[in-house]
Order: sequence, then C-alpha cells, then structure tokens
Amino acid sequence: MRSRARMPRPAARAWDFRHPDGATAAEKSEVRSAVSRFLMIGLLVLISVSVPVALWIRAQAENHTLDDATVITHHLADYTVGPLITDEVIAGDPAALKLIDSRVAPWLADKSIVRIKVWNPQGRVLYSDVPSLIGRTFDIPRWSGPLLAGGAERASLELQDGLDNDHEADSGELVEIYVRAVDAAGRPLMFEAYFDDQTVHDEQASLLLSMTPAFLLALMVLQLAQLPPAIRLARRIQVDQASRRQLLQHAIRASDLERRRIARDLHDEVIQDLAGLSYALEAEDKLESGARRSLIIRARVILQRNVSTLRAMTGELYPPGLEQLGLIEGLRRLADPLTERGIEVRLHLPDRLDLDRDRSAILYRVAREALTNAMTHAGAQSLELSVEQDADRIELSIRDDGCGFDPEADPPDGHVGLRIIRDTILVTGGTLEIASRVGHGTRIVAAVDRA
Repeated sequence: MRSRARMPRPAARAWDFRHPDGATAAEKSEVRSAVSRFLMIGLLVLISVSVPVALWIRAQAENHTLDDATVITHHLADYTVGPLITDEVIAGDPAALKLIDSRVAPWLADKSIVRIKVWNPQGRVLYSDVPSLIGRTFDIPRWSGPLLAGGAERASLELQDGLDNDHEADSGELVEIYVRAVDAAGRPLMFEAYFDDQTVHDEQASLLLSMTPAFLLALMVLQLAQLPPAIRLARRIQVDQASRRQLLQHAIRASDLERRRIARDLHDEVIQDLAGLSYALEAEDKLESGARRSLIIRARVILQRNVSTLRAMTGELYPPGLEQLGLIEGLRRLADPLTERGIEVRLHLPDRLDLDRDRSAILYRVAREALTNAMTHAGAQSLELSVEQDADRIELSIRDDGCGFDPEADPPDGHVGLRIIRDTILVTGGTLEIASRVGHGTRIVAAVDRA
C-alpha cells in the first residue's frame, strides 16, 4: 500500500509537543549542520555588512573627488580666468577672448576639465571654451542668486541635459562645479567647470581596492575565530542530547520491564488465585442452597468481573506479542474493542512498516491512549486511524468525532495519559500534536524518526 500525502496540520491546536532542539535521526550530522548554519549566517552577515560599507566608500570617494574638483575650480576662477574678465571680454573683443583661451588651454589639455563657462548674474555666457556659447543667454537656476551673493558652491555628478549642455550631452555623467568669482572690476560672476567623471570612478576604485581587502580579511578572521567555539558548543550540545536520550531510552526500557513484571505477577499469582477462588465458589455453589447460595453467586460474579478487569489491565500494561505481531497488527487489534462497542473504525495502514521496537512501542501507547479516550471519554461514534511514512519519518494520526474539548481550558482528565507519554515520544526526536474543538472531535498526530 502506497503511503499517502501528509495530512495538513490541525487548525485548532490544544497542545503541540515538539523536541526542544528539533533533533533528527542522524545525530552525527548535527555538528556538521550546526557548522554549516554558522558559516551560512556568517556569509550573510559578511554580505550584509560589506554592501553598505562598499556604498559608503563609494560615496566618500565621490565626495572627496567633488571637494578636490571644487578646490581646482576655485583656483581656476580666482587666479586664472576671473582677473581676465574685463569690459573688453564682456563686449566680445576677440583679442581679449583669445587671451583667456591661451590661459585656460593648459587646463583643458589634460582633458580632466571638459568645459568652462563664465556667467553674469543675468544668465549671459561671458566666456566659454566653446565660442558658439559666448554671448548667449539662458535661464539660470534659483540657487544662483545665493551663490552669487557669497553662498556655498555647488558640486554634483550627473548627466548634463540642460539647454546650455548641447556640447556635453553625449559625454555621459560629468562632475559639474559652480563657484562664485569676480571680474577685473570686482563684479560677481558665476564660474562653471565640468570635469571628466572618470576621476570619480578612479577614486572610488582606488579606495575600494585599498580598504576592502583589509575589511574583508578582518571579518573573515573574526568568523574563523568564532568557528572553533561554535564547533565545540555544537558537539557539547550533541553529547548532552545523546546522553539525555540514552537515559530516557533506558527509562523507557526499564518501564517496559516493570510493566512486564507487574503483568506477569498479576497473571501468574493474583489472577490465578482469584480464578481458583472463583472455581471454588462455583463448586460451593452447587452444594449450597437458599440465601447462602445467593450470596455465593453474587460473590462469584463480582470475582469473575474483577478477574476480567485484571486480565484487561495486564494486556494494557504490556501488550502480548507486540514484538512478534508488529505495530500494524497491534494497531488493528487495538481497534477491535471499539468495533465491538459499535464504534465505526476506519484504518489506513501500510502493508509493511520498518520501525524499531522502542518507537513501535511508543506509537502503540499513543494509539492505545487515544483509542481509550475516544471510547471511554469522548463518546465517539466513528474514528479514523492512519499511519503514513516517508523515507525519514513515521506519522500516526487518529481523528474521532467525539465531544472534543476547549484548547484554552486545562487539559481534560481523559488526556492526562497522553501528557504522560509526551516525554517518551520526545526522546526519539519526534513530535506530538493534539488538536480539538468543543463539539468537533479531537485529532492526535504523533511522528517519530525511523532511526
């Protein structure tokens, strides 16, 4: 029989018992998984820190380059071009303009400065290294007024798409600097210079190359320094978990042995003695008559009922033949008492189930407790029991249509047994989920690892 798809988790959850550390069957892989997680988190932290730092370095390099370009522009405006802006230049005298051309030619020769423009407060270009711009008037930005009045200079790295930028539009991003200058007569001017953006990118690359290796190396050293303690901690946790599981497994086996001993003692001594007493009363019943015979009959009926109860208890204390029958057949036999009481039981069980004795016993106890609750406390009319399996886990699911209970209230008396076996199922790294709602039945899902 093929295993079916995993059933969805219940919406109304009363208790959800899970192994506190999410242990898996392969304990040897815990350290490896922990180290992998540690390294993955470290890598994410490294990326998370490196990206903002790289952006910060780029911004600082850009600011540094803009500051340098501003200083150069001030020097060019104050000492080279400004003093040469005379009335002749303003009037467009070719000789005066040619003199300025000769002075700025060395600055333009190395191509770090792409363009020069000198503006008057009315937006007229008094001088440019592009002759066609001289004498033209353009709208000047609002911030030019404060700048001409002595305010802070303007520096930016951006595409040039203004009306006065026909000659720079194809150059991509340029460093644009505006500073205040004065002409030969002391009148305020606005001096504009464009620098090649490669200067900014070179500065950014230089800073990144100089700072990034040291920064990344420091982070990697920190990560490696934390790795040995993380490995030791993971191994210590693994050892503690293994020790705790072994102790609990010993407790489970000791409990099984004690259950078997009690069941054997009840069967071999108490039940046998009571059964013998019942036979003696039956023999005495045949010899007596009247009131004495009636008393013996009542005593024998009570005694036989108690013997039946004790025999049922021995079966619950230690299920006979579970190791030989296997979990699947044991679950089928658990359903028989419910069927005898008229409760509809639907079983969905695989033909074969490969599970060790300890885990089989745990799932058997969960099923026994759940079926007992459904039969004696919930008043269920129907019940569905299924076992699903995949490569790693076995899941036991039991759903009834009984009265249910309020998840927010204290656990009902009928579910105390399931709370008691909580620790035993957590030993295997498994989970136990109990979901219920008043008037809508109860669902119990127990899952354990295969090994």
